Amino acid sequence: MSMMKIKKGDNVKVIAGASNGKEGKVISVDPKKGKVIVEGVNVVSKHSKPSAANPNGGIIQKEAPIDISNVMLVYKGKATRVGFKVEDGKKVRVAKATGEVID
Repeated sequence: MSMMKIKKGDNVKVIAGASNGKEGKVISVDPKKGKVIVEGVNVVSKHSKPSAANPNGGIIQKEAPIDISNVMLVYKGKATRVGFKVEDGKKVRVAKATGEVID
């Protein structure tokens, strides 16, 4: 995949799938697979055996990855597409809805 428009720490809104409409913070991004993990979104139950880290084992609630095409960046409370612009010799992300520089 090319340059990622979503980064770790961004607030995003899910626009497709079972978690449609939910918002959360991006925990991690996997550019090779084109997936993101969003806090509190696409939560699955994972059964774990007892181990040194978790002596009791049991069922653990955990966020599963979502395709990056199913999330949209939220900037100033509004979901927006992301573009790129070169300013002062540096490539920056731009919100398509407002035209403002994101970072």
